[in-house]
Amino acid sequence: MSIHSPVLPAPLVWPVIAHQQPDVRTLNGHSNTVTDIVGRIGAPAGLVIFTEGNHLMVLLSGDVVGAFPSWAKSQPQYVSLDLTNIVVVTLPQPIVVQMIRTGGIALGNLALDVSRASGFYPDIVMGGSEPLRELRKFGVVEPQARVFSKSRGLALLVRKGNPLGIRILPDVSRTGARLAQPDTVEFGARARNRAMIEELMGDTEADAFFSNEVQHFPGRLGITHRDVPEMIARGYADVGLSQHHLVSHWARTFPGRFELVPIEGAERFPLTIAFGRVTDPLRPQAQAAFEEFFFGRARDIYPKYDFARVDDDKYGTILELE
Repeated sequence: MSIHSPVLPAPLVWPVIAHQQPDVRTLNGHSNTVTDIVGRIGAPAGLVIFTEGNHLMVLLSGDVVGAFPSWAKSQPQYVSLDLTNIVVVTLPQPIVVQMIRTGGIALGNLALDVSRASGFYPDIVMGGSEPLRELRKFGVVEPQARVFSKSRGLALLVRKGNPLGIRILPDVSRTGARLAQPDTVEFGARARNRAMIEELMGDTEADAFFSNEVQHFPGRLGITHRDVPEMIARGYADVGLSQHHLVSHWARTFPGRFELVPIEGAERFPLTIAFGRVTDPLRPQAQAAFEEFFFGRARDIYPKYDFARVDDDKYGTILELE
């Protein structure tokens, strides 16, 4: 009789977003893949954007960063910009703040210098009000930011086929499903999630909803947009709780692995993201060009990726950071 080892759930293999150069060796394995810094480090950058990973699927798409260089070439005032290397960091907001404040980030054995001298330093920071206000305290960003997106609230992520039959929030506790949600490093994300669930279910049912939460698993990065789907894929959790557009992104990226379960009433609890200009940017003309390009189209593009449409009177409104 032959003895077979059990087949363990495989980890996720994220698709490569960056344009690959044919003669450059690519190390795209589980220990040698950097998913949330896009661009060429060491080469002169035409523009550097630091942002939360919340909207990476839009920002890094062909609709935004992919379309920006050709748009700039069509504008007489920006035609001379070299935008062949746009560097984008899409890490959680606390990590973005920390890497700017401390001047570096370590990726395993590799440490990157985050400074004006290295050139790996943002011209633009996109994020929520709290991290942008933190950066304003250090004088990193200008005193005003501009709002450009609105979420549809939270949704649930389940395995393909929804084996536990989770359709509504009470099904999570009814089935004893193990819950995955953002790491504690996130700026208030867990508290916001809890407050929203309490509003929708009441305190007692919310206690039951969160009673079987899995807070840690081997290899947890503290990056919500990677960790939550990884927990479901590898069998550490049964259901994930995150922003609707992120759950939608995971289901689109891995259609054979995941499904989205909407939460009725979740749209009453939207989050916004704002565009912050860095003070005295290294690439001021590119900063100005991207802001003009971005606000000319973001309101129409973000709903394509399952964000809510921002009302005309709210789009581009000023967020005071002081």
